[in-house]
Amino acid sequence: MNVYAKPVARLIDHLARLPGIGPKTAQRLAFHLLNAPAEVALSLARAVEEARSTVRTCSSCGYLTDQDPCFICRDDRRRQDLLCVVERPRDVVAMEKARSFRGLYHVLQGAISPMEGIGPEQLNIRRLLQRLDGGTVKEVILATNPNVEGDATALYLAGLLRNLDLRVTRLAHGLPVGADLEYADEVTLSKAMEGRQEIK
Repeated sequence: MNVYAKPVARLIDHLARLPGIGPKTAQRLAFHLLNAPAEVALSLARAVEEARSTVRTCSSCGYLTDQDPCFICRDDRRRQDLLCVVERPRDVVAMEKARSFRGLYHVLQGAISPMEGIGPEQLNIRRLLQRLDGGTVKEVILATNPNVEGDATALYLAGLLRNLDLRVTRLAHGLPVGADLEYADEVTLSKAMEGRQEIK
């Protein structure tokens, strides 16, 4: 038996599809939006619409931006010779919060996962190789997640980069195995960055 009016049920259903939002939280959020002043819900809708229409990936690094290139790529105070390769834009956020890295980033937009049909061709690897072609970058830090997919991606990239004249390192496993960078605290990420190891 459905206890909600159809529009309320639809709202709860859509909210429950968001990552980390279960049915009870979706219900609480829906009731909050319906009981709040109309401007609260409309403001949220406008923010979502604006983000969807103006945010895209940076043509250089693949991070989310409303200006191309992104503010990180435009920052001339950052080290141009140091490139940190991550899986997703949210990993850039995690690294920036740790405040231990002052180089540039490259976002792969995923990790190699044969079970999900994701191979190297689906990742932002071609652009990575183009960026390295200039010879400015001296070290590539592979900061993929410490899980099966992240390790496979790091090994694949290490193989591709082996013959280039640069140092290839991987974040130290101060990060818990199977965890995502997004959920690591600043101290853990900072220590992992300090203890990175060269990949042979």
